[in-house]
Amino acid sequence: MMKIDSHQHFWQYDPSKHEWINDEMKKIRKDFLPEDLASILKQSGIDGCVAVQADQSEAETDFLIELASKNDFIKGVVGWVDLMADDVYDRLEYYSEFKIVKGFRHVVQGELDPEFMLRPKFKAGITELGAYDFTYDILIYHYQLDQAIRFVKFFPEQKFVLDHIAKPDIKSGEYGTWQTDIKKLALHQNVYCKLSGIITEGEWEGWKPADFKVYLETVLKAFGPERLMFGSDWPVCLVAGQYEEVLGIVTDFIGNLTPLEQKKIMGGTAQKFYNL
Repeated sequence: MMKIDSHQHFWQYDPSKHEWINDEMKKIRKDFLPEDLASILKQSGIDGCVAVQADQSEAETDFLIELASKNDFIKGVVGWVDLMADDVYDRLEYYSEFKIVKGFRHVVQGELDPEFMLRPKFKAGITELGAYDFTYDILIYHYQLDQAIRFVKFFPEQKFVLDHIAKPDIKSGEYGTWQTDIKKLALHQNVYCKLSGIITEGEWEGWKPADFKVYLETVLKAFGPERLMFGSDWPVCLVAGQYEEVLGIVTDFIGNLTPLEQKKIMGGTAQKFYNL
């Protein structure tokens, strides 16, 4: 069972393409490439990673495929295609030729339409993923969970994974509604969850591991080790902490689980979900 970082990004920084990196995040306004991550993974005892899109273009998918072809520690790619395009089937057929491509993601957290995922054309695109056994990463904020719950009901056979535990408002300490919705979403056995992106939803300065405890306990109870996977969200995590700190939050939290359960969260679940 490999140790896998199920969620990280690479980019060649471009102010227009990466406009979401605001002034508060200026420390990550630079290139982050495989040579920057390789030594970090080695020092952390991580065998490989899944590179996830950070820009909504097929050029981004091609960029990640190219990086993976030159760096064997990149075990999988989660790219982007226009799931609402008329030729979505053809585009998925094209990307199915690249075995490194495991699935796709859309930045739904940036969509203002509260029912974006319920649009007929978007659902039609999701339907096409199944033909190639492609996964889909759900990227949303906590207040979009109701939309996600209604969305996944249409696709009981599709493999979904929730990124960043749906970005709860850790900074305020609120978790009641998020907790209720997480439990509802987890009732769908085809939905998995990444222990990722947590550190950046809390206070960036002066956070404590205890700040994340109730959120981690909630997803562990809701999904179980079989549907949870560790992800660093590197390099985005760097605005609030170092890679080893992010890793430590998760490994310390799961320290009381059985060795097998820990292995699942730290790699086994990602291996199975993404067919690495």
